[in-house]
Amino acid sequence: MDEALGRFISDFGELVRLSAENARGGAGTAIRDIVRKHLDADPGEFPVVIEPIQQLRLVDTDVVLDEIAGRDPSARVLGVGGGQMRMHADLRSMLDPSPVGRSFPAVAQPDYSNASVGPSRQRRTLQFGLRLFRYDGTPVAVLQRGASPNDQRFVPQLEVIATDEDAVSRLFAELRGRLERESVFKGQVVLLSETGFGPGRAPASGGITFVDRPHVADAEVILAPGVLPRIREHALGVGRHAAALSARGQHLKRGLLLYGPPGTGKTHTVRHLIGASEGATVLMMSGRSLARISEAAQMARALTPSIVVLEDVDLVAEDRSFGPMPQPLLFEILDALDGLDGDADIAFVLTTNRVDVLERALSQRPGRVDLAVELPLPGLDERRALLALYGGGLGFSDVALERAAGRIEGTTASLAKELVRRAVLGAAEDGSEPEDRHLDAAAAALMAESEALTRTLLGGHPAGTRPPRPTSPTPPAGRTAFPTS
Repeated sequence: MDEALGRFISDFGELVRLSAENARGGAGTAIRDIVRKHLDADPGEFPVVIEPIQQLRLVDTDVVLDEIAGRDPSARVLGVGGGQMRMHADLRSMLDPSPVGRSFPAVAQPDYSNASVGPSRQRRTLQFGLRLFRYDGTPVAVLQRGASPNDQRFVPQLEVIATDEDAVSRLFAELRGRLERESVFKGQVVLLSETGFGPGRAPASGGITFVDRPHVADAEVILAPGVLPRIREHALGVGRHAAALSARGQHLKRGLLLYGPPGTGKTHTVRHLIGASEGATVLMMSGRSLARISEAAQMARALTPSIVVLEDVDLVAEDRSFGPMPQPLLFEILDALDGLDGDADIAFVLTTNRVDVLERALSQRPGRVDLAVELPLPGLDERRALLALYGGGLGFSDVALERAAGRIEGTTASLAKELVRRAVLGAAEDGSEPEDRHLDAAAAALMAESEALTRTLLGGHPAGTRPPRPTSPTPPAGRTAFPTS
């Protein structure tokens, strides 16, 4: 039997069963009767207004509606009975005056779901239920419905009926206005993941994970002299002078591109920027979740000041000249970067390992990327500083650190960290405290020819060689790229 036909027969049988039960008076008070009493009028005389909601903003909508309804001491929330069949009914069908409509569906307990509102906090959110309250003295009924992919409903929505259509308009105006200013996401760090139901179809969680704001001190970011202050000033300094810039007609939106080989500290630097941006909303995406860039841009605009992080953007923004067919996701990224007003205090931070294949339209147009910074393999001074950072308090002498730093030429911060770990492991095998000899032995082992694969996986290159330098993006007039070596 066809699955859809089988489901229809099952649902129809449930409807018949409940209708018979209601006729015997076993289903309780009908929703229609409750709403009629609340409106003090026949619901059929008034239109039902439908308002779609972004899945990401369902919890925000729930918060705002709770506060609005809470102004009325007599406000209440009702559930809708009737089993699975009720999920297919809209508010108008619930208020249908037909014989079946008078007895089905009936009042039941509301449906709630737990929604994250922070890294370790959740909120009970109305998933399917009817709100009854007075708005500016007008009785209003609001059916709040979350997404239900199993029932082919991928977009949450509100369905509203009231005796005064102007009251409905004012209600939606207040709701939209407050959603522009208020959100559980404001000032938080969230990771947007790929959704599971195709384009525009978010799962019940909204594909969002709240994460604790990382705190990476300046001293923990080992880059060439002057690089980190330049990055910080471009990404965060603009926001500190937002009022002055806006007053003089200057744009606030900016783009920062960090490029270089894997393991040179791009993600680590981004974590430092996020930690230093206390109070800003941070939206992070990478891989396939970059398909949500338009959604993220809308959120960033509503929740300024904000930072949008696009990691490994080369995976979806390869230069269009490399093939006959552009990637559709590329256009979404370009549209998102172009579509926001210049007065939006938003920093787009992009990272890539392959600047040489990065779409020129993304990297060379002011307003998309204003500053491109190369993070190359660390030089001798940076390698020494990395070893001192990772080996702090372990008793290695300055001479040994200098010697090891010279020995691991052509490697990344990742290898420096592994070197210290191996030295500590060697000391543990000896049953002693870490000493210079353990650091020397670990450096020799890592750089031995037999460890070539390990060095490659950790981001290194054969000693005495440098990786091919990627072609730096040529800055347009009025903009300066900032190479570090």
